[in-house]
Amino acid sequence: MLKDGPATARPPVTHWPTPALDGVDFDPVLAGLMQAGPVTRIRLPNGSGWAWLVCRYDDVRAVANDPRFSRKLVAEHDVTRLAPHFIPAPGAVGFEDPPDHTRLRRTVAAAFTTTGVERLRTRAKEMLDGFVDGILADGPPADLTERLLAPFPLAVVCELMGVPEQDRPMVHEWTTLILSSAQGAERSERAKNEALAYLAARLRSGEVPHDESVIGLLDKAVRDGEVTLEEATGLGLLIQIGGEAVTNNVGNMVYILLTRPDLMDQLRARPELRPSGLNELLRYIPHRNAVGLSRIALEDVEIAGQLIRAGEAVYVSYLAANRDPDVFPDPDELHLDRSPNPHVSFGYGPHFCPGAMLARLESELMVDALLDRFEDLRFTVPTAELRWRPGALIRGPEGLPVTWS
Repeated sequence: MLKDGPATARPPVTHWPTPALDGVDFDPVLAGLMQAGPVTRIRLPNGSGWAWLVCRYDDVRAVANDPRFSRKLVAEHDVTRLAPHFIPAPGAVGFEDPPDHTRLRRTVAAAFTTTGVERLRTRAKEMLDGFVDGILADGPPADLTERLLAPFPLAVVCELMGVPEQDRPMVHEWTTLILSSAQGAERSERAKNEALAYLAARLRSGEVPHDESVIGLLDKAVRDGEVTLEEATGLGLLIQIGGEAVTNNVGNMVYILLTRPDLMDQLRARPELRPSGLNELLRYIPHRNAVGLSRIALEDVEIAGQLIRAGEAVYVSYLAANRDPDVFPDPDELHLDRSPNPHVSFGYGPHFCPGAMLARLESELMVDALLDRFEDLRFTVPTAELRWRPGALIRGPEGLPVTWS
């Protein structure tokens, strides 16, 4: 357990209960922490002790890119956290430092290059058109989350992973349970172990296609001795989980557009505005509850005038960084033509999300489809009746019941 050191002029520890939030409201606790200073201290609902929280844009990027802060050491400490259980498997790439982190990411890099992602575009568009055709054929009303926002990203990430179609519902259930505390830590941990066992069985089977799917690349890396089986399954699980985040992120975007018809009208009338508009939505939406993965200081480091001692846990808030007024003028407002827009919604530094280009592709395709193929799209219930995922690490609507003309 990480303990506080001798008394200094340190900020008080703020308990962050991560209140249940509806819509895309900015977390009031995080807003208060941002007002309190660039570096504060927090205690989250699970784990032990307290951790530093870094909020200012430049400081967030500095910590995320600083080798003096270790992800690997987090696995050895019961750091205060939002999740009731420790999600990553031992050796997972998200909890490795260079050079092992670099080695692990290199094994699947081919799947996430511009060429690799663009190779998926045609197939992804075909799958998306199939989902949208089915919705339109059935006619209104429909739940966009159930009919499009959940199945389409699942199909795309499973295509990228190399998960057979018959296994996809099972994989989706596991990842949903892993990312939620609603059914308790034990059920979530069991789902993680089941998913890891599934990936291990695939890699042991000797029947993995020799292609550039993630499982295909991992199989080759294991056979070539570049990674262990445990490392390969941990990496595969994190990629699968990351793919599920698109459902919630696009759900938040759709909620904004349907509650701000002026923004939807702008994107319909000016298609050239869509790339910058999507970028601005990515900056603005609340991607998650609280904070993500912590780091441990390897030595004493000063951040924004505050001494962080070796062995202490540190979180950065990408949500807070995306609202830094020194970088984003009028940060609490949506400006679809905002430029420049150097948001950090996909992270920064060595742990920048490898699936960022894929997430952008999926988001772009789904938003375009909703703008271009549905007339007068609107909710069938008052927004106050919409349900939001309880106990989820990643924020998003449970359902988006809509109708159209």
